[in-house]
Amino acid sequence: MNIQIFGKKKCFDTKKAERYFKERGIKYQFIDLLDKGMSKGEFNSIKQAVGGYQNMLDENCKDKNLLALFTYLSDEDEDKEEKMLEKQVLIKTPIVRSGKKAAVGYKPEIWKEWLI
Repeated sequence: MNIQIFGKKKCFDTKKAERYFKERGIKYQFIDLLDKGMSKGEFNSIKQAVGGYQNMLDENCKDKNLLALFTYLSDEDEDKEEKMLEKQVLIKTPIVRSGKKAAVGYKPEIWKEWLI
């Protein structure tokens, strides 16, 4: 099993996700969204797995001005996806990925299904 955790170092849910896998002895790779970020291919793969970029948006983003700008962008999905990929602070964390499966937010019930 190849687990990747995309998150932010100061995010409590990201820390809880790391602890979840550590306690079960499962190796994972941590990718800091604010430092390294995710590639366009990774973004598209995760977007497809979680049912669209709307499910990846962090409604409680600390940068309220950026969130407002994102909300009022044209209704073209491509514009919003590009802005989200460019400004990854808008992405809800953690994003845990295992192959083609992915979950956004702290979702131990979903991760448990992957381990079975």
